[in-house]
Amino acid sequence: MKTQDTAGMLENVRNICLAMPEAVEVIDGFGHNTFKINGKSFVISGDGEKGFSLSFKSDRETQEILLQKEHFFKTPYIGQHGWVSIQNPAGEDWDELSDLIQEAYLRAAPKRLVKIWTELHTNGRTAE
Repeated sequence: MKTQDTAGMLENVRNICLAMPEAVEVIDGFGHNTFKINGKSFVISGDGEKGFSLSFKSDRETQEILLQKEHFFKTPYIGQHGWVSIQNPAGEDWDELSDLIQEAYLRAAPKRLVKIWTELHTNGRTAE
């Protein structure tokens, strides 16, 4: 996979993740771009021999549904905690991935941030 493609996919992930309230990006000890909220990881991306990979926090029910799809697989080492991965997502995958990333954020975020996010996305405006 070309580095340019990987850079574009990372930029997509970065744009989605960092649009979430108080989300931050760090490089973990393995060199992966890790997106966290309140110290908890919700998305991890990396570039390896097989190209770009994206892993995100999920619940077991969603994980089971995704694992039945062709491109998704249980994340090595942390899959038993509900994490799911996809390798080299295609253009058509990004709408679904955006929703899954938002769900991952909401699973990791503290209640006050979930409330802020929900208010921002209720009818497209902030509830008062």
